[in-house]
Amino acid sequence: KVGSYTNYLMENGLDKILKAFGEESSEVIIAAKNDNNEELVYEIGDLLYHLLVLLVFRKIKLEEVWNELLSRSNVPSS
Repeated sequence: KVGSYTNYLMENGLDKILKAFGEESSEVIIAAKNDNNEELVYEIGDLLYHLLVLLVFRKIKLEEVWNELLSRSNVPSS
């Protein structure tokens, strides 16, 4: 969507996406040190959003990540 934050990140490229992802990572760490689960859930939501933006920017499908995780486990793929 034109004018959206997602569009802004995509137009400004990898460095902007990585900066935002790094900031959100730090916010998750700080929130995890506190006792407020609502804040932690909020910050994790932001982190996951920025991770998904990175995946889209790099044209990596969630299925690829899922398959990588499956390869590290004892869970049979189906």
